[in-house]
Amino acid sequence: MKTTLESPTAKVGRPYRTADDLEAFDAVVIGSGMGSLTAAGVLARAGKRVLVLERHYTPGGFTHVFKRPGCEWDVGLHYVGQLFQRDDMMAGLFDYVTQGGVEWAPMDPVYDRIICQGESYDLVAGKESLADSLKGSFPADARAIDRYLDLLYRCPSSSTPYFMEKALPGWLAAVVGPLLRYPFLRYAKRTTYDTLRRLTTNEKLIGVLTAQYGDYGLPPRQSSFGVHAMVARHYLEGAAYPVGGASRIAAAIHRTIESAGGQLLVRAEVRRIVTENGRAVGVEMADGRLIRAPRVISGTGIRPTTSRLLAPDDAARLGFVDKLERIGPSCTMLCLFVALDGADEEFGIPKTNLWVHDGFDHDASVERYLADSGKPFPLVYLSFQSAKDPSFAERYPNTSAVQVLAPANYGWFDKWEATDWHRRGEAYEAWKHQFTERLLGVLHQQMPATRGRVKHAELGTPLSIRHFANHPKGETYGLAHTPERFALRALRPQARIPGLYFTGVDVSLCGIAGAMVGGYLTASAVLGKNAMAAASR
Repeated sequence: MKTTLESPTAKVGRPYRTADDLEAFDAVVIGSGMGSLTAAGVLARAGKRVLVLERHYTPGGFTHVFKRPGCEWDVGLHYVGQLFQRDDMMAGLFDYVTQGGVEWAPMDPVYDRIICQGESYDLVAGKESLADSLKGSFPADARAIDRYLDLLYRCPSSSTPYFMEKALPGWLAAVVGPLLRYPFLRYAKRTTYDTLRRLTTNEKLIGVLTAQYGDYGLPPRQSSFGVHAMVARHYLEGAAYPVGGASRIAAAIHRTIESAGGQLLVRAEVRRIVTENGRAVGVEMADGRLIRAPRVISGTGIRPTTSRLLAPDDAARLGFVDKLERIGPSCTMLCLFVALDGADEEFGIPKTNLWVHDGFDHDASVERYLADSGKPFPLVYLSFQSAKDPSFAERYPNTSAVQVLAPANYGWFDKWEATDWHRRGEAYEAWKHQFTERLLGVLHQQMPATRGRVKHAELGTPLSIRHFANHPKGETYGLAHTPERFALRALRPQARIPGLYFTGVDVSLCGIAGAMVGGYLTASAVLGKNAMAAASR
């Protein structure tokens, strides 16, 4: 998977206002996140002409890059797993839709380091290595650790028919769906905590095994074990990072889309999905322009689509809007983008992610904090882009890029909902400053050499996510990954409205890889065949 990197200033997509040839597309895709781009790219490889519409000034969703003079940060991609093992299909899925346009750099064998109350635990690549590491810390729980790691293989293995059922035609899914969904739902209908509590009574071990819950947004008593197992297994054999940053993914898929006559337009805001005689026939843009296509694919999230883009009567026809409200949105986050004055070596910055926890009982820590912002952060995640990307030092010499993330409560910020980005007022900036200083304190505590070396620090809040991603509550992972979410059959690509499709994390699961799989499922539903089969050849 090697490519010659294009110029970092290369533009991806063109402004909507310059486009005048917006006819004869096979599909219109709303949004340009990983799910949308994948669906469009796979359809392009099948010879379809696709139009992708992005309301932001840059495409890519959570794969886009945030830049300031002298530094840049990926906003959502921190690592990707299942790329280097012979039996892993993730590499093939990326390669197919990017046409080999992304090079991946492996991270350190210790991909995640868990720090709970000052105690450190390493998650080491490889099942046996991880087992040895965990048993070294919890020797009395050796059998429970073996059983847990076995579940991390058995549960994801059972998920293939569950996810492929989503792409089947409605009539066929109604017949064979229960049989295909049952094996995975045996795991997914239980919470992560309930599942692990059956293996061990050691709460400290449970806290360590679930310490990556920030990757899917819910602590163990709330999350589905299905998502926990899928995410933990995803990284079990190690992780990698795209050389040149996550924006290389969008750039490569853009070329795939254009190769089939498609287009990607930015600053292209969709006002609504247009239906005629009960069928989706196109979209109406914010300027009133109607763009017709026989298929409309929404990658903005199922909940935002039903509440913002569909007329109330059309949304009601879907038959599950009330159930979406019961599931609710996923978590939202604070993200501090930090540039340090110096190279990684000066600060001892690793390729390893750090998960710094307030304690081992994650549910209790989250509950205390979300009720009172002054309580300690339940989790702070530190990611070091400049160390993971071997091209970073060449592009930004003597600079280190760090991201410091923590959970947030959207209610702490909703009073500023009606204000404009960068114009929210002094009170908002003061509120942000408090969080910025606290997050910098965690960075300095973990890496004392960074004190006095911060040359830029800028905080993204839930309102930033709402502004750029158009997620109503600043949600990071779409719908919450609860057991109820996985039991809801309606979360599938093809809507009850003919011609309308969904894509992204809501039809699959969270993360860049999950959104990409969602894109493949949507393309499979549109094409009427298994689109992943071509990628695995």
